[in-house]
Amino acid sequence: MPTPIVGLHHVTAIASDPQRNLDFYTEVLGLRFVKRTVNFDDPGTYHFYFGDDAGTPGTILTFFPWPHASRGLSGAGEVAKTAFSVPLTSIDYWEKRLLDNGVLVERTGRRFDEEVLTFPDPDGMKLEIVGHTDAAQANPSRFSDVPSEHAIRGFFGVTLLEHDAKDTANFLAVLGFHKIAEEGNRLRFAAEGKALGNHIDLLLDPRAGYGRSGAGSVHHIAFRAADDASQLEWREEIARHLDVTPVMDRTYFHSIYFREPGGVLFELATDPPGFALDEPLESLGEELRVPEWLEPKRKWLEQRLPALELHKAKTATSIA
Repeated sequence: MPTPIVGLHHVTAIASDPQRNLDFYTEVLGLRFVKRTVNFDDPGTYHFYFGDDAGTPGTILTFFPWPHASRGLSGAGEVAKTAFSVPLTSIDYWEKRLLDNGVLVERTGRRFDEEVLTFPDPDGMKLEIVGHTDAAQANPSRFSDVPSEHAIRGFFGVTLLEHDAKDTANFLAVLGFHKIAEEGNRLRFAAEGKALGNHIDLLLDPRAGYGRSGAGSVHHIAFRAADDASQLEWREEIARHLDVTPVMDRTYFHSIYFREPGGVLFELATDPPGFALDEPLESLGEELRVPEWLEPKRKWLEQRLPALELHKAKTATSIA
């Protein structure tokens, strides 16, 4: 058997305005701007990575910010909510912080054994902050003003909106995620252990319409593969059930993609080599990084991509 999958590696979504996206996730949520690169399939577009101080797998939220993207529409076969993990004692802090920053936040009360805050990002992407008693140790961004005891730890998990649970549940079991709880029309699946991002909730609504991709929608979710060898073993296993792509080199990890039976696009990404591959940990995200095959086009890319301003510890630093 391949090395077990322990949880999510990253979640990738679509945004519109790059500067607004950067400001919200670094200044409001206190995440670190881990990497500024480009969409390898559309190099004239940024690809942003946010996470903890080192960009640890399980903490990474990434965006394709297309400045003129229309708003997406949530629907069946898509990620309905992306949830971050904090200690249970931090929920009051985050409710106040979000309200103080003009974010419309709803305290949805208890879900299973957690307290949940629900709110949108500037593009309407539905986010949650989940307070629970076994939150991991923090590795907060060195440039955040969020007190370390309240810092976002990484992902708690995601909620998938599905018409029916059976086929998706069966495939999650192939990946090592088994049902651990149920409340109403919400089923919870988890992998063994307590890694970040090891909760996958299925929200069932047989009457839900189909969504539309756009700003504020999740493009795909990625699970963790321990290394290249494990990924190849998993690819062989997944191919017994679903169509799966060849391995693709994403510089900071290697990826395979497949669509689960309910329609959500899944990825399996390797933990190595990581985000310190091409720049020091101390200055992650401060300069544009592109793969070697795009270096001849760097000047063109820098002219095409919008200028950005990264605010670090209340001091504005230009990274244009």
